[in-house]
Amino acid sequence: MIPARQAMLFGLVGVVGFLVDAGVLTLLKDWLGLYGGRAVSFFCAVAATWLLNRAFTFGGRASGHGPLKEMLIYLGLMMIGGAANYLAYALLVAHSPLVAAVPVLGVAAGSLAGMTFNLLTSRFLLFRHAAPASG
Repeated sequence: MIPARQAMLFGLVGVVGFLVDAGVLTLLKDWLGLYGGRAVSFFCAVAATWLLNRAFTFGGRASGHGPLKEMLIYLGLMMIGGAANYLAYALLVAHSPLVAAVPVLGVAAGSLAGMTFNLLTSRFLLFRHAAPASG
């Protein structure tokens, strides 16, 4: 079971990640193009959300890995979550006339699917250990 506080913090961190993603893309799109800028902005957003989730959302938990390995695992999990997001979107667009007519509904459903996947994998696969007591 995931505590409601963790789910809420994960969602808030996701909003920050979106803002980082959109901001970096806006800054880089004229220089790197829409695709190159998006690649950089995605990695910036992953780095920002990893740092914030590590410190706040899962502050009382540990991965058991060093920071670099932890971030690389987090990146991999977020990429799989992105695939879950797109898969949910694509399935709904293909099989629901309503979503095909109003694709923002598919984007919302995909975002929810991706966020749920990312929260579960972050909590149960990466930050799965109780943090050692300090003192």
